[in-house]
Amino acid sequence: MTIQNHAGDLVPGVTTKITSPRSLRYRLIRSMIRICSVFTMLLMAGCYLVAQPSMSSNDPSSKKADETKLRQHVDVLSRNFHPRNSDNVANLNRCADYIANQLKASGAKVEFQDYTVDTFSYRNVIGRFGVGKPKKIIVGAHYDSCGDTPGADDNASGVAGLLEFARLIGKNQPNCEVELVAYTLEEPPFFGGTQMGSAIHADSVASEKDKIIGVIVLEMIGYFSDDRGSQSYPVPFMKAHYPSRGNFITVVSKWSQSDWIADLKAGMKGTTDLPVYSFRGPESLTGIDFSDHRNYWPHDIPAAMVTNTAFYRNKNYHSKNDIPESLDYHRMGKVVIGVYEAVKLLGK
Repeated sequence: MTIQNHAGDLVPGVTTKITSPRSLRYRLIRSMIRICSVFTMLLMAGCYLVAQPSMSSNDPSSKKADETKLRQHVDVLSRNFHPRNSDNVANLNRCADYIANQLKASGAKVEFQDYTVDTFSYRNVIGRFGVGKPKKIIVGAHYDSCGDTPGADDNASGVAGLLEFARLIGKNQPNCEVELVAYTLEEPPFFGGTQMGSAIHADSVASEKDKIIGVIVLEMIGYFSDDRGSQSYPVPFMKAHYPSRGNFITVVSKWSQSDWIADLKAGMKGTTDLPVYSFRGPESLTGIDFSDHRNYWPHDIPAAMVTNTAFYRNKNYHSKNDIPESLDYHRMGKVVIGVYEAVKLLGK
């Protein structure tokens, strides 16, 4: 096409191509599709890295958890030994004695791990099965609660699960050594410090790290909801991959724990009809290290928590409404069965 100069004359030999509005719209739409495609692929890749989706699962379990015993343990810890914080050493010691007696009744070899903080003596409770076998799995839960709260879900539920797990293991001895630990001083003001009970325990088993298959920490396993929107997440994009209903259990740890997360999830999945998800992320993400599993990481020991996601689901978290009546003991029992079958499988 010949164009005109400023005077309106034609300029011979000079041509240009004028793009029609329709062609411009087409190019714009095509560019937007490409951008959306790239974004979608990045989002899917991110979800895959975080959630580690897998078809692997375990066989259905023939075992049943005793829901009556689960409720009994939660009631005793939440009511009989309330409050069970660091200022109430007598109540913590009563908790420790109760846990030790229950572990002994299941056939565990039991001992206390004592240590001192500011002239006060605190105790982890350790119960062992299959002592002397070449490989070991550690399962733990903290028995203290935050401040003056009853702490039914946080974390009487985890301790109840630990004791029911012990009862099942006692009747079906594992192929590896199983060390059960009830930790003290997980809650503030000691959380994140070297005086957490789990930090003391992690230091004591550091020399055995080559023997330890992994650590499973039970942290809030009793609260579930089928209401839409009952489950929230630390970052918005997770809503596209995870359920909106808080009716599942989750295996959680940091990026470098991917193998242990995947193995533990696969060992739990399929054992009951309770959905099992997993999540891994950076340590900077709020909640990723909010339990005792964090203290095994510095020793290069694989460690993850099994959790209902705490305050991302249970709005009674760290409040006086965290009571035994708010928990779902039927689904709590399914969590215990899942962990039990996973340990049997991983310990072979």
